[in-house]
Amino acid sequence: MNNKKVVVFGGGTGLSYLLKGLKEFPIDITAVITVSDDGRSTGKLREEFHVPAVGDIRKVLTSLSSTSDDIKEMLEYRFKTTSDLDGHALGNLMLISLLDITGSLKETINSLCVLLDIKNKVLPLTEDANVTLMAQTFDGEIIEGQVAISTSEKKIKKLFYKEEPKVLNEVKSALKEADLIIFSMGSLYTSILPHLISKDIVKTLDKVKSPIMYLCNIVTQPFETDDFTVSDHVNLLNSYLGKHKIDVVIASNSKISEEMAMKYATEERKDPVKIDYPVLAKLDLEFIEADLLTIADNTLKHHSGKLSALIFSYLMK
Repeated sequence: MNNKKVVVFGGGTGLSYLLKGLKEFPIDITAVITVSDDGRSTGKLREEFHVPAVGDIRKVLTSLSSTSDDIKEMLEYRFKTTSDLDGHALGNLMLISLLDITGSLKETINSLCVLLDIKNKVLPLTEDANVTLMAQTFDGEIIEGQVAISTSEKKIKKLFYKEEPKVLNEVKSALKEADLIIFSMGSLYTSILPHLISKDIVKTLDKVKSPIMYLCNIVTQPFETDDFTVSDHVNLLNSYLGKHKIDVVIASNSKISEEMAMKYATEERKDPVKIDYPVLAKLDLEFIEADLLTIADNTLKHHSGKLSALIFSYLMK
């Protein structure tokens, strides 16, 4: 029997954390990663080498790798020095050097997948080097760049690209063949919506019959999703989607301790995302809830294994 095929969209920590659990199940995963980041090591490398963002790709490759923990730690290692190397992650430098050799981000990723013993497929949304995320605020200001958008204290009215990126044909093919399409947990405006502001992606999703699943965030994002409930997250995503809206949502109903809630509220200005049952009941979707939270490094995280098991059981229904 052939494995079911799943396409997962995301970027950043949320996607890599999900994939750690998902790779343990007998499914064929295609992870599609946004390449519009312009911060830290990635931002410096983009400026110097005129390439798409590689930081989120590095995180995903590390999480999908079956090599030793030492090798994974090496990929994530950041130099601490007074030279130009300061702050750069070794995995980013490996991606950039291979990209210079192959001339293709897709081929670069394929080569590293062999080296790192990765059984699943990893694709950048686009090979375009000049992918720039833009936002218009409710008061009409235009903000340029992912870091500027994520640190702005203004409410975002609309997200768009400076220039429409050319989506990889392999991404569109994967969507057409998928049994399930997942929008990972993560920052809506800088990890998830960058996929949905691509006209090519929305057009392709409109033709796809497979269900679209959204894994709802645990906490809100300051200034971006303040006071957002589960249905608010869904409605925002649906506003960028075309005819094919979200079919199924998974959210955690774990009880968060007062101590942990206070820590997030005071230190990070983040609040737990509330499940608004009456509103969700009126939406045309399947809602799945479970106790999915765990605490790792004193932070709230989805339990990767439990979440992945839930996704797998939905897929096999």
